[in-house]
Amino acid sequence: MTGSTLQPFTPAARPRRTTMARALAALTLAVVPFGLAACGDDEESTSSGASGSTPAETASIVKNDANSGITVTLGSKNFTEQQVLGEVYAQSLEAAGYTVKRDFGQGDEKAALKALEEKEIDAYPEYTGTALGSFFEVPGDEIPKDPTEAYNLVRTNFEKEGISALPATPFTSSNEVAVTKETADRDGLTKISDLSKVADTFTLYGSPECRSRIDCLKGLEDVYGLKFEKFTPVDIALRHEVLTSGKADVSIVFTTDPQIAREGFVLLEDDKKMFPPYNSTLLVRQDVLEKAGPDFEKTIALVNSKLDNEVIQELNAKKDLDKQSAADAATSYLTEFGFVK
Repeated sequence: MTGSTLQPFTPAARPRRTTMARALAALTLAVVPFGLAACGDDEESTSSGASGSTPAETASIVKNDANSGITVTLGSKNFTEQQVLGEVYAQSLEAAGYTVKRDFGQGDEKAALKALEEKEIDAYPEYTGTALGSFFEVPGDEIPKDPTEAYNLVRTNFEKEGISALPATPFTSSNEVAVTKETADRDGLTKISDLSKVADTFTLYGSPECRSRIDCLKGLEDVYGLKFEKFTPVDIALRHEVLTSGKADVSIVFTTDPQIAREGFVLLEDDKKMFPPYNSTLLVRQDVLEKAGPDFEKTIALVNSKLDNEVIQELNAKKDLDKQSAADAATSYLTEFGFVK
C-alpha cells in the first residue's frame, strides 16, 4: 500500500466517466457478515458461470482466524488490469484472514502458467479466450463465442492439469483493433474488413506475443487476409501512446481500456467474429485450493460479483490515468462496495 489519498468514484473527479460514477454513487450497499458460517448454506450465493458467482446481496468479508496459518502467493501478468485484479484478490483474501504474498511481475500468459505449474505462485488471473487459444490450442473459429461455454471449456481442460479455474468475472476484456478518429474518417473504416484496402500501407502495433496469436496479428492475417506493411511489437503500456503519437496506424487494445473514450479512438467492428470471450478467471492449483479451504473460493466469488465492464474500466483508469497505485485502486473498489470496512 502507498501513502497516497484514495480518490473516490465521483463524477466531479472524472467528468469523462460519469456513467460509472453515477452507478456507484446510486448503489445502496447491504452489509452482511461473510465467512464459513455466513455463506455455507446459501445455495443462491454460490451459483457459477462465466458471469461469476454473484451473491444475492453485497456482503462484507469477515476475518476468519482459522485461515491465519495459510499462506498463498498470488501472481499476475505485468500490465495494469492484471495488477489491479491481483491486488483486489490479495487484499480480499487478507481481509478473510489469509497471509498473502504478491508476485505481480510475470510476463505473458505462458510465463505466468509456468510459474503456477512450477509452484512459484499459487494462483493468477487469466482470460478464458487466451487460455483456450494459447494453452489448449483451440482454433480461433472453434472457440465458443458464448462466455459461459468458453469458461466451461477452460474449467474442464484445466481440471485435467490439476488446476481449478474459478468462476469468471462479469467483465470481458477482449482484444480490439483501434484507430484514431482521424484515420477512421479519412479511410472510411468502421469494421476490420475495411482495413483490406489500406493494410498494405499501415503499421500495426501490438504486444510482443501478438505476432503468433490467433486473436492478434496471426488472426488478422489468417481470418481477415490482411497483410500489413509492418508489424511492430510494443510494450502493452504504450499501446495507446503509439496511436496518439502517430507511430501506429493501427494498435491492438483492450475493450476495458479507459484511454479509448478519453482519446476518442475508434474500435473497428469484428465483423468476422475473430475475437473470443475474455472473461477473467482466477487459476488456482487444486492442492492450494484444498489447503485453503472454502473461504478462499467464496471470497473470490464475492469480490468478482461487482467487476463488470464499467467498474474494471474505472479501476484501470485510476491507475493509468489518475496515477494511483494498483493497491490503492483495489482498496477503493473493496471499500466503495462494502466488501471491506
